[in-house]
Amino acid sequence: MDQYPENQYGGHEDSRLELALSRSREGDSAAFAELVRKHQGMVFSIAYHYLQDRSLAEDLAQEVFLELYQGLDRIQSAAHLTFWLRRVTANRCIDQGRKKLRRRELALEETAEPVAAGGLNDPLLLERLQQSLAVLPERQRMVVILRFQEGLGPAEIAEALEMPVNTVKSTLHRSLEELRRSLTRKLKGVRYAFF
Repeated sequence: MDQYPENQYGGHEDSRLELALSRSREGDSAAFAELVRKHQGMVFSIAYHYLQDRSLAEDLAQEVFLELYQGLDRIQSAAHLTFWLRRVTANRCIDQGRKKLRRRELALEETAEPVAAGGLNDPLLLERLQQSLAVLPERQRMVVILRFQEGLGPAEIAEALEMPVNTVKSTLHRSLEELRRSLTRKLKGVRYAFF
């Protein structure tokens, strides 16, 4: 019985990924390339939204896929692969965030969203939200990104970050309160919140 959460792929796609995983273990580079193509958007998205730096996110994604290649024999199924990639990416992002003493400013040409377009149409609000998110402690920031950028539920986040589900829920609550306080502004005596 598979102990990892079900992935988002349907039956045919799931069996195709299982076959690619099996062939990858046997050294088939085209099959491994298929696994990378299928998951690179997810890995890059987590890294980019956490690090807010395209080149760091690309480097981190390459490191994650290199680690996957070196440890393919440990991956038990397509669902386990998705779980493993999320966990390793999240942990590497947290480690990278701890190393990074100073966040560099993004050049104007690097500001476009790479994978998923956000629901915010106000660039100033989006920038303020990103700044507020960047000052959250490392684990809190990763929980928020996995929940709202990647769409994972508390149980999936708990498994990916190896935390109890109730800790994930309380971390989300606390993080949202901090973000809400950060984004709330006083205007003519009335407080307006962005969310």
